[in-house]
Amino acid sequence: MSAASPLEPAVLHAAAQWLVRLHSGEANAADHAAFEGWRNAHPAHQQAWQRAERLSQKFGAVPAQLGVPVLARQQRSNRRAALRTLAVLGSVAPAAWLGWRMAPWAPWSADHHTATGERREITLADGSRVLLDTASAVSVKFDSGLRTLVLRAGAVLITTAADPGPQHRPFVVETVQGRLRALGTRFMVRQEHDAAHSPVRLSVTEGAVEVTLRGAATPALVLPAGQQTVLTPQGAAPAQAAAPEALTWTAGVLYADNMRLVDFCAELSRYRPGLLHCTTEVAELRISGAFQLQDTDYVLAMLASTLPVQVVLRTRYWVSVVPA
Repeated sequence: MSAASPLEPAVLHAAAQWLVRLHSGEANAADHAAFEGWRNAHPAHQQAWQRAERLSQKFGAVPAQLGVPVLARQQRSNRRAALRTLAVLGSVAPAAWLGWRMAPWAPWSADHHTATGERREITLADGSRVLLDTASAVSVKFDSGLRTLVLRAGAVLITTAADPGPQHRPFVVETVQGRLRALGTRFMVRQEHDAAHSPVRLSVTEGAVEVTLRGAATPALVLPAGQQTVLTPQGAAPAQAAAPEALTWTAGVLYADNMRLVDFCAELSRYRPGLLHCTTEVAELRISGAFQLQDTDYVLAMLASTLPVQVVLRTRYWVSVVPA
């Protein structure tokens, strides 16, 4: 296979993911062994990895969501062209780049994590169930005094079980904005990443949740079923009725009720790899409906058929929504 041979997007995506993982400082011996197995499994993997290493040497470690389109262009680009590609990607996705910079390795250092577009349920040692949304990561810390779930990034729906041991240990969720103690509960928690300023959204469907803000000695509030709040460094927002769309992701649905197109695209982008950009000219258009997240390409096609926009696919991983 020559150096100029085209590579499948899936192979390029895997190479970018390995680049991030091995540069994280968190990779262990098993990770390195798995990488060697992947690299030696096919000549295309070797070629993609060589391309990834060249990128790393020229630009430093590149986040996977930016690395994929850049890798794709390396087969026909010199260094100057690659630099232009990075500059263009940076101009259309500063938020995605910043998010990666703020919390680059959370998924790899967590006990459980999901890929972009994946949802998965895990059962903890005490019988509690945790449904992880797309690109979510949690760590589990059970000891003699507490059952602790640390939310690193993303969203989780938690259904707690009674402690099977004699200690009746409390079940708590640690977030960047404080501790959430379950009181016989089913609840959803979402935080974008583990930076100190990241807001935490809490919605309770059963029981109640006791909220203790970061650095506080006493609880700030007890949120009952049917209520939601947002926690920030400034405190807890007043409780209000839980929005019905807060949990539609658990059924693989993105629900929009007169949502701004820019917000819709931002939410949809959480469920597809790469970059999804909405230009300012169409950002304030409104959209309503329920959209199946298992096929985000179809959702984008629906946008073009119902709104005065067009969807420009530069690659599978670089999509722009622009005026028609």
